Amino acid sequence: MRQILHIDMDAFFAAVEQKRHPELTGKPLVIGGNGDPTKRGVVSTASYEARKFGIHSAMPLRTAYQRCPHAVFLPVDYEEYSRVSQEIKGILRESSPIMEDVGIDEAFLDISRTDKPAEEIAQEIKRKIRQETGLTCSIGIAPNKLLAKIASDMQKPDGLTIITGADIEGRIWPLTVKKLPGIGPKTEAYLNAMGINTIGELASLSLDELIERLGESHGRYLYEASRGIDESPLITHWEPKSASKEITFERMFTS
Repeated sequence: MRQILHIDMDAFFAAVEQKRHPELTGKPLVIGGNGDPTKRGVVSTASYEARKFGIHSAMPLRTAYQRCPHAVFLPVDYEEYSRVSQEIKGILRESSPIMEDVGIDEAFLDISRTDKPAEEIAQEIKRKIRQETGLTCSIGIAPNKLLAKIASDMQKPDGLTIITGADIEGRIWPLTVKKLPGIGPKTEAYLNAMGINTIGELASLSLDELIERLGESHGRYLYEASRGIDESPLITHWEPKSASKEITFERMFTS
């Protein structure tokens, strides 16, 4: 049986800054743009203390400031975050050479061919990351990538959650549909308008009905995902197709 781990760092950018600046520990901290909430920019990461005020990633910095004026705002330091990320990915590769690097703060590991119990490997990873970087992560263990990703978010921060096929009905179906990877705000709103609020309610729909309402590709994905079905392999190598540079102006411009 496949054994997949999803490792997700906890409030990564904010945690790195709190590690560099211990005086910020326990304070609401917002990372985004150039750190000036009066200028254009969005939240990249908010500490858990800031999230209590409803601040979340992709929120405009100005909105974050309105919700928590006493929060500390800092600019994004990709160079430092990338350095720490590479250190963490090195730790992960010690546990398994089969790794999908999803982003700067998360990755999948396939430990199916490893002799050690999955929970023991996960605990070892958490211990090494904390010991070598001072940071915490949350890990989900499951028979596929989809369930492992859902599991890693269930007990944040510093969580460890194991999901098996037998847990689909009792632990996955009660979750709101937005917890299912691939469901964004528009799809969530559309499903809610249909009276579908939980993953279990989504799983009650037939394949034909989902395809009719959402199209062949998306409908089939939601049909399988709501049932915990995911046969996708780990992608261990990416071929770059193109390079691009994104520029965000600090101030809004009008014509």
